Amino acid sequence: MSDQSEQARSTTDRPAAEPDAPRLVYELAEGTADMKPLLGGKGAGVAEMSRIGVPVPDGFTVTTQACVATMESGGTWPDGLWAEILAHLDALEQRTGRQLGAAERPLLVSVRSGAVVSMPGMMDTILNLGISDESVVGLAEESGNPRFAWDCYRRFLQMYGEVVEGVPAHAFSDEIDALKSRRGVEQDTGLTVEDLQALVETFRTVALRHTGEELPTDPREQLRRAVHAVFASWDTPRAGVYRKAHDIPDDLGTAVNVMQMVFGNRGDTSATGVCFTRNPSTGAKELYGEFLVNAQGEDVVAGIRTPLPLAQMEQVLPDAFRELLDTMARLEQHYGDMQDIEFTVDDGKLYLLQTRTGKRTAAAALKVARDLVAEGVIDREAALRRIEPAQLDQLLHPGLDPDHGQTALTRGLNASPGAGVGAVVFDADTAAERGGAGEPVVLVRWETTPDDIHGVIASQGVLTSHGGMTSHAAVVARGMGKPCVAGAGELRIDAEARTVTVGDVVLSEGDTITIDGTTGEVFAGALPLVPPQITDDFTEVLSWADDVRRLGVRANADTGADAAKARELGAEGIGLCRTEHMFMDAERLPAVQAMILAEKPEDRAAALERLLPMQQADFTEILTAMSGLPVTIRLIDPPLHEFLPDLVEQSVLVQRLEDSGVTGRELDDARTVLGHVKRLSEMNPMLGTRGVRLALLYPEIAQMQVRAIARAATAVREQGGDPRVEIMVPLVGFDEELRRMRAVVEETWAEETAGDLPCTVGTMIELPRAALVADAIARHADFFSFGTNDLTQTTVGISRDDAEGSFLSAYVEAGILPGNPFASIDVDGVGELVRTGVRKGRSAVPGLKAGVCGEHGGDPASIAVFDEIGLDYVSCSPYRVPIARLAAAQVTLDASAT
Repeated sequence: MSDQSEQARSTTDRPAAEPDAPRLVYELAEGTADMKPLLGGKGAGVAEMSRIGVPVPDGFTVTTQACVATMESGGTWPDGLWAEILAHLDALEQRTGRQLGAAERPLLVSVRSGAVVSMPGMMDTILNLGISDESVVGLAEESGNPRFAWDCYRRFLQMYGEVVEGVPAHAFSDEIDALKSRRGVEQDTGLTVEDLQALVETFRTVALRHTGEELPTDPREQLRRAVHAVFASWDTPRAGVYRKAHDIPDDLGTAVNVMQMVFGNRGDTSATGVCFTRNPSTGAKELYGEFLVNAQGEDVVAGIRTPLPLAQMEQVLPDAFRELLDTMARLEQHYGDMQDIEFTVDDGKLYLLQTRTGKRTAAAALKVARDLVAEGVIDREAALRRIEPAQLDQLLHPGLDPDHGQTALTRGLNASPGAGVGAVVFDADTAAERGGAGEPVVLVRWETTPDDIHGVIASQGVLTSHGGMTSHAAVVARGMGKPCVAGAGELRIDAEARTVTVGDVVLSEGDTITIDGTTGEVFAGALPLVPPQITDDFTEVLSWADDVRRLGVRANADTGADAAKARELGAEGIGLCRTEHMFMDAERLPAVQAMILAEKPEDRAAALERLLPMQQADFTEILTAMSGLPVTIRLIDPPLHEFLPDLVEQSVLVQRLEDSGVTGRELDDARTVLGHVKRLSEMNPMLGTRGVRLALLYPEIAQMQVRAIARAATAVREQGGDPRVEIMVPLVGFDEELRRMRAVVEETWAEETAGDLPCTVGTMIELPRAALVADAIARHADFFSFGTNDLTQTTVGISRDDAEGSFLSAYVEAGILPGNPFASIDVDGVGELVRTGVRKGRSAVPGLKAGVCGEHGGDPASIAVFDEIGLDYVSCSPYRVPIARLAAAQVTLDASAT
């Protein structure tokens, strides 16, 4: 018996809760859409549909509070919960005139999870609860369809055994597959009533073999265990992985919805399906969905049978189809957003089981938002709130080159757009391992299950041989922006041999394939990709964001190409240009090394003269691309040893030359380099001779850079441009450092420009001391830019390069840290230092311009903090500029709402 069953059994009947205790169960008719935090998304959605007259099954909801209380107590239910559930079950029986498990007019119920934030497929559901040896006979007689009744029975045992008692899913599916093989049928619907009766007995035996006990036959006991199993599914590994990937808090819990069963498997007049009110891949206002005749909902989302396009329902069930279309339009208008709907047709009568805001691609999100505004359903502010900023990253990834000229290996359903190239892997664990190590992989499966979520996250895309546009793989991939080709029926996957066969082509694990989720095509090998195209929807919606936001958005860019791309994506300038990256170019490194190795000042000066035109050319490109916008250029930051060979490698080289008997200049030069490497090496170089310290020791380096910047600015102006230069001094911790360095910059600038070209001088605040004495430093600065990457390292005492590969992830998993402080700002520590630096800096220099140029500048959660602190702008990588623009707008809207 599983631990879940033991815990459920331990939740013995308790007295009803005290009168002033919070209610833990609500009738369907008592709920509204506003009660989502208490009733979960599914419970609140069904309650709201009932309230506005949409046909839904009757039932009740166990609240998220009950789940949270159960988790907090280690699995023990809160006092009175079971008694409250039984009271609501009694009321449901009275309303329906049916009784759970009765031989006549039996009541069957579904037990479904319902998280506050949609988590498709991640938690558990049990259908057909209440079926038994007695009630199956009554259901058969009442319906006049024994096959339907016994199909419900085998489905219940299969789901209950797997979800509640912990029987492996394959133990049941293997028996079904074996029986279908013996009977010579491909679909479950080909099994006879006698076959299904035999399966019921087989499933009981399977459960006994795996649990050591008979399955319980009391339907109320089954209900109690089922509710507990749904509670427990909140803490399954797959649910945890999904929450982590989507930043969903772990303490929300799930509601449990107990609803009267309606049956899509009653025969040819019954069906089940999933539909969206708009295309979730493109956002187009068109029919999108799938259905299956004579099936239950799990058959569609699990990909057990390949469903039919929703349009075909008009021929099969025309009355229900027309009612469904009317209801879809009504729900979208009511909620003011695209809806994801689950429905069942029971003997011709339509019921809706769920409605929720539909998961969609970024392209669809923008189009839906823009169209709903144009249709007058919502205003621009509501549209901006609807789009997840991080999702915009999907639009900035490359797609398949339409001129590739290759013939597709096979084709499936274009379930989620975009292109994915990678090595074939056949299971989620392998995908997570190889993908997590940096290898591009494509997960190829018969159909994904919720347990595959970690593999989907690590993959470039997903390819399945079964399932449809609304199957688990499709829904999850769309939500993550992963390309997905589903239902590619020609694929023959041999999981044991680790091969997939298409016609005469056999691909083994590790072979490269390309999938095109936009067309549904699959290709052998790696096909070329092309840059993404910015759509009108993207431009229009982000222009709305620009009209709203207070916070400026710049980009971190070190080349003219990066600067041009940043401007194309809406950057309002460059907040960080790292000049040392220019030194790393292979053609320039010899000149840089000559400058470092110079023994005499004149030799160093000669090397710097060689570098000057190279730097000038770089700055000319950047200032041209950003003409009319500010460009913050940081003077050289890293220690000089980074431009020289590694100490160990150079030592080995010298030893090898000596052992080989090499003499003369080659050996002398190698020894000279080794000597400089040893001299410049430091135990902790990131806290050593770098930044302003290096510039004050070797002012000629900074002078060369300032000359290059000034000459570039002059050239751009002469060509009709408008260069706006800001020079930034890094790693300042003492006000005297900045005072002296500013004098060097201003003197050199004046020499080059004759004082007729403006330039401001500021500093990067990346040391705790700098933030604490910001008032003194500000007296010598025109602006502050907070370098939160190094500020996090020096404040928290964590080396990013070391920690992210060692203890940091373990700390986050264990809850010691709320998240990676390098990904999202440490609000109480680093965030407080930024706040202090801004406050003290502006106390000395009112109106002091202040921004952020660390990676946090592109993180929506961090942007909210920076806006509240009162920074003037954030700066991030070019491809995160759109994310920052939208996030900054949402922060402004949230502030105005409060």
